[in-house]
Amino acid sequence: MDESGGYQDYDFIAELYDHVTAYSERADVDFFVDEARRSGGPVLEIGCGTGRVLIPTARTGIEITGLDLSGHMLERCRQNLKAESEEVRSRVTLVQGDMRDFDLGDLFSLATIPFRPFQHLTSVDDQLACLGSIRRALTTGGRLILDLFYPMLERLLADDVGEEIDENIEFSLPDGSQVTRKYRIRSRDLFNQLVQSELIYYVTRPDGATERLVHAFPMRYLFRFEAEHLLKLAGFEVEEIYSDYYHSPFGSKYPGEMIILARKID
Repeated sequence: MDESGGYQDYDFIAELYDHVTAYSERADVDFFVDEARRSGGPVLEIGCGTGRVLIPTARTGIEITGLDLSGHMLERCRQNLKAESEEVRSRVTLVQGDMRDFDLGDLFSLATIPFRPFQHLTSVDDQLACLGSIRRALTTGGRLILDLFYPMLERLLADDVGEEIDENIEFSLPDGSQVTRKYRIRSRDLFNQLVQSELIYYVTRPDGATERLVHAFPMRYLFRFEAEHLLKLAGFEVEEIYSDYYHSPFGSKYPGEMIILARKID
């Protein structure tokens, strides 16, 4: 799946992920854990990565299956799970697979897609294929949480294409390496709602060696009613839309998040 920009190929993405403060301090974990507990499980997490949300969910007693395209990310998740009790580990199943086409042979009361991997799907066909696979994996009346960002129009029109932007994100790795992350917009396609982006990591190793690591990927942005129509076409009914992980109503913040809770309909 080339649209991931090498996500499944580059091991540096998994090496760095858990140490990026913008991820490790993200406010969404409690939201997803609370929804998982409310569902009673089992839960399917799509794009589970290194277990940032999955492991706290398993700690609460919920059985959870994590699906991810990257074997490197799943291996990192397995390593992270080694620090957990056998009881927690027993609640977790990890599967390498494509979110557009999977059949796990189980049914789930809740499916979640935290932190926007759905937006790496750049065609309607791929989006509907993903939602169709999720729907087949849900129990009757099962729910889906789709985590998207709401597009900031001013940002889309900004004159910054090609410019490396300093995010003031700096962190250290366990081996003592120092990392600074920047990002760059390579292009914006306003007609197809597509942004080609790069995350650029400048790494200084303990021996002084330096690396510049680039993760390039597309992001398809969606607006509210576009997302609602997609869900309806795929057999879901939207129940709630929030602007943040504290249940603020959609529209109360700009640009805010667009966290959609939908239920499978028959």
